[in-house]
Amino acid sequence: LTILDRSVFNDPIHGHIELHPLLVKIIDTPQFQRLRSIKQLGGAYFVYPGASHNRFEHSIGVAHLAGQLGQALKTKQPGLNITDRDILCVQIAGLCHDLGHGPFSHLFDAMFIPRARPGTEWRHETASLDMFDHLVESNGLQDVMEQYGLILPEDRTFIKEMIHTDNNNDQEWPYEGRTEDKSFLYEIVSNKENGIDVDKFDYFARDCYHLGLPNNFDHCRFLTFARVCEVNGRRYICVRDKEEDNMTEMFHTRLCLHRRAYQHKVTKIIETMITDAFLKADRHIWIEGSGGNMFTLSTAIGDMEAYTKLTDAVFEQILNCAFNAPQELRDARNILRRIINRDLYRFLGETRFEDPTEVCTNVFTINMDYGMNDEDPINHLYFYSEHDTTHAFRRRPWQVSRIRPTHFSEQLVRFVCRRYADMDNFKQWCRANDKEKQQSWIGEHFCLKNYF
Repeated sequence: LTILDRSVFNDPIHGHIELHPLLVKIIDTPQFQRLRSIKQLGGAYFVYPGASHNRFEHSIGVAHLAGQLGQALKTKQPGLNITDRDILCVQIAGLCHDLGHGPFSHLFDAMFIPRARPGTEWRHETASLDMFDHLVESNGLQDVMEQYGLILPEDRTFIKEMIHTDNNNDQEWPYEGRTEDKSFLYEIVSNKENGIDVDKFDYFARDCYHLGLPNNFDHCRFLTFARVCEVNGRRYICVRDKEEDNMTEMFHTRLCLHRRAYQHKVTKIIETMITDAFLKADRHIWIEGSGGNMFTLSTAIGDMEAYTKLTDAVFEQILNCAFNAPQELRDARNILRRIINRDLYRFLGETRFEDPTEVCTNVFTINMDYGMNDEDPINHLYFYSEHDTTHAFRRRPWQVSRIRPTHFSEQLVRFVCRRYADMDNFKQWCRANDKEKQQSWIGEHFCLKNYF
């Protein structure tokens, strides 16, 4: 394909992006256009006025970076036998990896669905696979994919495996889309080995830009210094040893974004309020799906035609419901009005407990880490040196700086008051503990003094 065959998108993060015609065909579908109406950062938009970006532009950015990394590896290492078909599949996976997100992104699958449908094993990644199938079939793209050189069903399977798989790849080769000699391709969009992938590259840069926060990680350097090396019979994407500090900054940037934006106390309070409103409105919001069947907010996840119609617009639908609507729907509307009027649930304070005690439903636990729970993700990254670009190694213990972190996760316990009457529950919890702990709590979180 020449430049004349490609469409050009002007992106504030990556500049002018050239996309393959097949990618544009996918973009111009209702299933993908739906992402224009799903906020990338959910409730953070109510805290950071600039965080108005959506899953739509993020997905295009990931497709672009996936193509850049694939092309860089192909150019530097022709022996890897990376084909244009491989790169196109990787770009499609990057483009479609977030198709399954619900209203307000992670709020829907992490906060709403677990409470609306307890015990249901559902994540947006699995929904992305279902939505991708629905997109291809309902828009007749099978023939178009073959016209552009893809081999079906092999390449379709490969794309879906790159978006999400539950397979454990610690032992035998678990994938069907590509053979083990191309194992490194599975690390580009969603890296299960160490979490370093183009999805994070884009949302770090894009989120920092819209939040007005600094981004100290330079993904362009990773693209420049990335190489594929073989370790124990399997090929991995590695990076120059001198890039260790840059990669450490990547994981530190992730932590900072969680602390300052994603898990910001007001962000989480607002998302809790939206979740509470969705739960009350669940049985009263109906969406038509396949065969004319009707689905609620929580059951639409089982029908992709209905799920395609489910976006952030449900917020306005609840907010503007009729005066004579059912009581639960009016209760939901009142909660959302509190958000609009900035009458938020009251934040009481936070602390760190290894074993947090429940206070009815008013205690929330927040997990902060570098991306791999208690582990240092850098320990899972392979490096190579300029003296031997074919030999991969991991950081040795004596090479670790003494000023680097030694702990990589923590759990915060936050106390929130939904109603003033709930204050009694909080007081009882404090008094149930020993006096020393209570005084320590009040001393550390002086903002609570006014409530006792």
